[in-house]
This record gives sequence, C-alpha cells and structure tokens, in this order.
Amino acid sequence: MSPQLEIQLVASIVAAACALPGVFLILRRMALMSDAISHSILLGIAVGFLLTGHTGHPLLIALAAASGILTVTLVEALINTRRVKEDAAIGLVFPVLFSIGVILISRYAGDVHLDADAVLLGELAFAPFNRMTVFGLRLPQGVWVMGSILFVNLLFVALFYKELKLATFDAALAAALGFSPALLHYGLMSVVSITAVGAFDHVGSILVVALMIAPPASAYLLTHSLPRMLGLSVLFGVASAIGGYWLARFLDANIAGAMASMTGVFFLLTLLLAPEQGLLARALQRQRRRRRFAVEMLLVHLSRHENKPEAGTENSLAHLVEELKWQPDFAHSTVRSAQDGAFVERQNGLLLLTEEGRQVARQVLAR
Repeated sequence: MSPQLEIQLVASIVAAACALPGVFLILRRMALMSDAISHSILLGIAVGFLLTGHTGHPLLIALAAASGILTVTLVEALINTRRVKEDAAIGLVFPVLFSIGVILISRYAGDVHLDADAVLLGELAFAPFNRMTVFGLRLPQGVWVMGSILFVNLLFVALFYKELKLATFDAALAAALGFSPALLHYGLMSVVSITAVGAFDHVGSILVVALMIAPPASAYLLTHSLPRMLGLSVLFGVASAIGGYWLARFLDANIAGAMASMTGVFFLLTLLLAPEQGLLARALQRQRRRRRFAVEMLLVHLSRHENKPEAGTENSLAHLVEELKWQPDFAHSTVRSAQDGAFVERQNGLLLLTEEGRQVARQVLAR
C-alpha cells in the first residue's frame, strides 16, 4: 500500500471513530465538551511523559484518558453548584488544564516532539513511518490503534443504543425506567476521551474537534433518524478526510488543517443545500408562504366585495395596488399565482372568483 493511501486510511478511520460519539455530543448540545477533552488530555500526556520518559508508553494513554474524565468531572461539579452554566463551566475548566499541560511540555519536554504545533495540528504525513505488525500485517500504527478504538465505539453504540437514545432525548424517562443517565453520560465521555487520546497523536487536537462536531452537525441538517445520522456522520467524516488530503496536496499545506477545513466546507454546503433545513430551502419556504398568504388575502378581498355595487371598483387590479399597499409587480405576480391555481379569472379588467376560489376564501375566513 502506498504512503498516500495509508495516510488517507488512517485519517478515514480517525474520522469514523470521532463521528460516532460526536453524534451524541451534538444531540446532547455538548459540542464544546469535545473541545475541552481534546485539549485537556494534553495534561495527562505531559504528566505521563514526565513519569516514564517515553512518548509511546501505555501510561500516557491511561493518564490522558483520565485527564478527559477529570475534565468532565470538574465541569459537572461546577454545573452542580448552580452558579455557572454549562458553557461557562467548560470555558473555565479546560483552559486551565490545557495551559498546565502546555507549561509542562514547554518547560520539561522541549527536546522531544511534544511541541505546541504537533499538539494542535498533528502530522499525518508521518503516519506511514510509524508501523506495527499485527496478525502478520505490517501497517501504520494508526490503523491498528484507531481501528481498535473505532471497533470499541461501534460496540459501545451497538450495545447501549437504546439506552443512549433514551437518555439523550428524555433523561427523566430513562431514570424512571431504571437506567442511569449519569452512568451513560460518563460512559459516553469516557469513549470521547479514549477516542481523543488515540486520535491526538495522529491528527492533533484541532482536527479531533472538527471531526467530532462538523460531520454530525452536517448529518443533523439532513435527517431526523438517529441511525441515518450516525451513518451520514461517518460518511461526511471520511469524505472530509480524503478530500482534505488532496486539498493539502494541491495547496502544499498541513494535512490536518486541510481536513478540518473540508469539514467546514461540507457543513456550509449542507447548511445551504439541505432539502428541509438548509438556508435556501427555508428561503423558498418563506417565499411560498408569503405568496400563499398574499393569494389568500386577494381571495378574501374579492369575496367581501363580490356581487356588491362597489365590486366594479374594488375588484380591479389598480384598486388592489392602492388599497392593499402592494407594489405593482407584486400585485401582478399574486394575481398570476391566483390564476394559475384556478382561484380567479379576469373579465373586462375585473377579477372574479371561481368556485374553488370562493371555497378557499370561506376556509380562510373560518379560521
């Protein structure tokens, strides 16, 4: 397998592993927690390095995951004081832990690759050089590490799907049925921490946050089905990883940064073009509602003056412009819409209701 394919494979596995827990973070309105965890695990990595003197020691992974859990615990403790909101609690906790980690690295680990740039951006280009042999296959370490984490995430979602769904949408009902929302919450946060720790060394904290939030947010705009949202999130994440790699090649830029940018591109496209919740769809819906309301106003106006002496004046197009304060172009287009719907017809310069138009007018007046 060529280095290009191996880099894209590692990035795709990272994207899929991050997208799965990211869906539940989005649904629980806890997107900032991924940012907090992905930064605060630096403290555990720094402490682990100081204790072992090696960047590849398993203790680093354990302490980094513990830092993520510590972040969640401290945030929950602040929220439970009822003195600060959730976003403020997150903003108070993770900068402190992240800053301590940065200080420890800059002070005691300046001669190793644990520098600030690697922490924030990672370097996927080096993924093919760090290899591991498992079951006779010698592949990049990221494939085995993140592949294992992806399997754990899939297993977690599959085993606790009903519980996660119930606790996410109705925590009170979950508690009443005997589930523990708090236990599920910490289980999810543990999965987020482990995923962030595993991805941290390969892609850096910025891309971890981007892959956990942007693909699920894009999927959220396209579907109301949780299974579809999970699948679409993985697809958006993998597409961002592959597209970002080739964008980085084209621009000769940092790979992780380009992938993070692609998550934003996919989200913006979805935000604009989503068939129901996209900005363009919403604009068209507002335009249709405005047009429908104008047609209804026209039909009601015509019905009130139908068969009355003033109908010759009131039901003329010129009078509509004057009385309803419509612009001439808007008045003409509204009349055309009413004619296209077979609600009115024009005779000798006057607008006359059809039987269908009378029925619609009566329904509007009866509301």
